[in-house]
Amino acid sequence: MANRITTLFTIKYPIIQAGMVWCSGWKLASAVSNAGGLGIIGAGSMYPEVLRTHIRKCKLATSNPFAVNVPLLYPNVQEIMNILVEENVKIVFTSAGNPATWTPLLKEKNMTVVHVIANTKFALKAQECGVDAVVAEGFEAGGHNGREETTTLCLIPMIKAAVKIPVIAAGGIGSGKAMLAAFALGADAVQIGSAFAVAEESSAHPNFKEKIISSAEGDTKLRMKKLVPVRLLKNEFADAVAQAEAQGATTEKLMELLGRARAKLGMFEGDMEQGELEIGQVSAMLDKIKPATDILHEIWDEFLKEQQMLSNLKFEN
Repeated sequence: MANRITTLFTIKYPIIQAGMVWCSGWKLASAVSNAGGLGIIGAGSMYPEVLRTHIRKCKLATSNPFAVNVPLLYPNVQEIMNILVEENVKIVFTSAGNPATWTPLLKEKNMTVVHVIANTKFALKAQECGVDAVVAEGFEAGGHNGREETTTLCLIPMIKAAVKIPVIAAGGIGSGKAMLAAFALGADAVQIGSAFAVAEESSAHPNFKEKIISSAEGDTKLRMKKLVPVRLLKNEFADAVAQAEAQGATTEKLMELLGRARAKLGMFEGDMEQGELEIGQVSAMLDKIKPATDILHEIWDEFLKEQQMLSNLKFEN
């Protein structure tokens, strides 16, 4: 399939693996890239030199394009950007911050830049800053989420109508059917997180993967709205957050409850009760841990199958 995104990234399929904290290291990114999609290393949970190691290992594991996701609120963002330049990273996805700060520098270094947004205002701002594409992430997505709580079904056509650059749909997409729906809404590609979080190559703890595939409808909720909204899988920590929010906890109290390294404790170290478990609503549809290549190809094959079925539909007046 050739379109604006496959051409922009020089990839075979318009399927992008999200840069997830504690889940997306070089093994997952290289596996997705080798399968024909765009793999992303998630820098948000890595110290700068750890990121450098992942970039170098990814280059050894794949000759295909891959990207690095950088949350712009990262405390060592200057050092991270220096590493991206030094290691000649070609594609950068930025999120959680102002794209105007770093996009000009990255473009000067001939990098392709994509920014993650959750509303039309920031999509337009990202376009003005010179990014090459945007990821429009709906309310269904795991991890940190937009305050507007706009669903993917509503967000994608609004962003598509507002900007001229390519739009990558994210949030609630874990199947070929969902991918086809995103394309019908105007997306040029999809970004998929939760479905790849349970890939064999994902660096998520096995306990976390098992909890994801055993989760049911309604097991994730958007929490921490006074801080930065984040979608969490239910456990003792998430219940404590819900109780604190119901009692009107202050921002300071929520920060105290969150503490430090809570996400690492859950997603990477495997504490399924006291850890922070970031995952999307689509987790309720996932039921098996499998190789990233299988995940990508199953999504693509279903996309083509459903596309053909729709083209064969006949309607009577």
